[in-house]
Amino acid sequence: MHEFQLIKNYFQKLSIKSPSALNLSDDVFFDKKNKLVVSVDTYIEGNHFLDFKKPNLVIKKIIRSSISDIICKGVKPKYYFISASGNKKTFSKLNLSKISKSLNEEQKKYKIFLSGGDTIFSNKLSFTIISIGFTDKIIYRNKAKNNDDIYITGNLGDSYMGLLFLKKKIKLNKLLGKYFTNQYYMPDLQIGLIGQIKKFANTSIDVSDGLLADLEKMINSQKISYKIFLNKIPISNNLKKVLVKNKLSKINYISNGDDYQILFTASKDKRRIIERISSKYRIKITQIGSIESFAKKSSIINSKNTPIGLKNKGYLHKF
Repeated sequence: MHEFQLIKNYFQKLSIKSPSALNLSDDVFFDKKNKLVVSVDTYIEGNHFLDFKKPNLVIKKIIRSSISDIICKGVKPKYYFISASGNKKTFSKLNLSKISKSLNEEQKKYKIFLSGGDTIFSNKLSFTIISIGFTDKIIYRNKAKNNDDIYITGNLGDSYMGLLFLKKKIKLNKLLGKYFTNQYYMPDLQIGLIGQIKKFANTSIDVSDGLLADLEKMINSQKISYKIFLNKIPISNNLKKVLVKNKLSKINYISNGDDYQILFTASKDKRRIIERISSKYRIKITQIGSIESFAKKSSIINSKNTPIGLKNKGYLHKF
């Protein structure tokens, strides 16, 4: 059963009397009256992160991916809570010291504060993070409009290449290996866009499950489709080097998740302001396609202007 089906069939009706739950169709809880925004995420070893050999980096990945849900809404995260399950090996004194140091670094970087949590004993390592921010306005997930431009911040694919390197499925030199490993564990969140994105975005989501998987979540039940141009999807120069050297296809590296960039749509009359803000704040923002009529089939267009297929659209939550 797909995640959307599970929510619709079993839990959506339970939130009817809680309008702030946004019908369980967004990534956050938003209480406009009290200016409260909340997101909740759970991370399990072997599923959401590879292993716990580098606890100092794993905890950074977890924190950044969690606050990313709030950042893409144009909201500054302020407080976070951690619940963790583990055993004496995973939560040794050395590991706990590394985790504490990394959390302190993340708090200074993003100006967030640990505010509570819980710990339980288990041989299965997992973390649940609750992130909280405050605002009277957010960018909702399913508000794309026909003819909107589609944009993405930053680059895509680096995190996936880092995962492949860590799994020893690809060989890289020392410098590239370090670069992609860092991109996997420490995604570059667009914190500088928080105060600006509400000026132009109609809808937004962070790219966690993959470009196309999250794009489809963003339009969800709306009667619209999308057209994406493969050659416009931004990737780093380092990823370009690896793809060329190993004769790999770009299409297989742009929708595998864990990028935590902001995917959003905006009306065409917002192009100039987006360009100005991108330049002023030195944030890479790339127009990669457009929202189309529902009568048209969603598609990815190659350099020859023909639609291409993609077997893997990203991570799917199935039960």
